[in-house]
Amino acid sequence: MDRAQKEAVVAELGQIFTDSGVVVVAHYEGLSVAEMTDFRLRMSEAGGSVRVAKNKLAKIALKDTPSESIGDLLTGMTVLAYSEDPVAAAKVVKDYAKDNKKLVVLGGAMGGTALDEAGVNAVAAMPSREELIASVVGCIGAPAGNLASAIGAPASNIAGILSTLEEREAA
Repeated sequence: MDRAQKEAVVAELGQIFTDSGVVVVAHYEGLSVAEMTDFRLRMSEAGGSVRVAKNKLAKIALKDTPSESIGDLLTGMTVLAYSEDPVAAAKVVKDYAKDNKKLVVLGGAMGGTALDEAGVNAVAAMPSREELIASVVGCIGAPAGNLASAIGAPASNIAGILSTLEEREAA
């Protein structure tokens, strides 16, 4: 890898550390190519990405970013899992690590906040952006639905009374 390629990798990693909602650092020693491909696919489906880079280049890219404090985690065979959604990458990494013991979560960063393994697990337990949006929409829509049923209720009550009166007269 020549100097220009290294500078490009450092710039890309700097962008990842700056723009991602969460970055999770994990050891992946012992993962087969098929397992790593499966991990990348799961991450992609959740809206995240996986990046393997030289630790030295990642540490250079971390300088002057909000995530600078996670530089100590970059030892050995590390993989970076990241996503714009602050929860997606953490959920996928936690679920994958539960199924495959070769992926070991070291920690990560959420903006300027450094996370240890317990912090990554806590972030993974939070609802995702889509789940939060769905619950907010449900809360907003519920009063409107209640109002519509309350407005329609008197009309249905009147219709029920009229049909009962018709049945009595017919009998």
